[in-house]
Amino acid sequence: MKNKINNLLKEVEAFSAENPEQLEAFRIKFLSKKGLVPALFVDFKTVAPEDRREMGQLINTLKQAVQNKIVNLKDKLDEQPVSQSSGFDLSLPASSPLGTRHPLAIVRNEIIDIFSRIGFTVSEGPEIEDDFHNFTALNFPKEHPARDMQDTFFIEKDPDLALRTHTSSVQVRVMEKTQPPIRTISPGRVFRNEAISARAHCIFHQVEGLYVDEEVSFTDLKQTLFYFARELFGEHTKIRFRPSYFPFTEPSAEMDVSCNICGGKGCNICKYTGWVEILGCGMVDPNVLEACHIDNKKYTGFAFGMGIERITMLKYQVNDLRLFFENDLRFLKQFESAR
Repeated sequence: MKNKINNLLKEVEAFSAENPEQLEAFRIKFLSKKGLVPALFVDFKTVAPEDRREMGQLINTLKQAVQNKIVNLKDKLDEQPVSQSSGFDLSLPASSPLGTRHPLAIVRNEIIDIFSRIGFTVSEGPEIEDDFHNFTALNFPKEHPARDMQDTFFIEKDPDLALRTHTSSVQVRVMEKTQPPIRTISPGRVFRNEAISARAHCIFHQVEGLYVDEEVSFTDLKQTLFYFARELFGEHTKIRFRPSYFPFTEPSAEMDVSCNICGGKGCNICKYTGWVEILGCGMVDPNVLEACHIDNKKYTGFAFGMGIERITMLKYQVNDLRLFFENDLRFLKQFESAR
């Protein structure tokens, strides 16, 4: 073993490296987990007790010699001028493609911009929400199916907490802390226990709006949404309202726009009707105002909520919602020119 170590010491002393690759190979040969020095420490167990002191010192001397050789050669290589023989100018900045905004972020910002022009501010809130803000304050009865596990992701350790199913919970928090007039929109991510398909996902994004003041009417709601739809989709977009039901608004409606993916002829996105529902809306139920300590005899209001994914599908004629979550660069690069 002594002769082996002495031979390795001679090899270390004679070694020289012309490039970093050779130096790294030298390091791996001697100091890696399966290198020569660790192997000597393993063999050290078989050395006779009376020889262990001498052998231990020799192994440590070898290890120190290897480390010193690596440091010295690395300093010499770092001092060498960069070779230009490759034909590349290494002083040039690296060329890397610029990133782009995600299509959902593009449309989200456009929606915010449209509503900010008519006085709406942006409000945000927590994604993990308690029962009061997510359901009770919004006039959801205890037996409402939205409280069921089929629709809601509850927090296992605390049944009072859940991943929010809509950003209406943000509106409740705004009304608790602010007296009318209130004019706000609440963009954000929401979660529902739904099957993933071309038209639905368990994670999606919403923008919900709220306007509370004296003498607010359904006419104000319709005019606000007419303005929004035509600003986003163009002046020739057809719009219709249909009666509907939501626990937190009365009366309630759903708003459809003409499907620009199929031009009204029918496709899987519009369910072959030529129309796509983009939002729900209605007058804020007096019970909701009362739960938020707002005088429902003095104030009225309207609320609306829309899914950003569906609007983005219409705007950019995307026929499968799942594309927004797959991070496929071939898909995302199509939005490089979008703002």
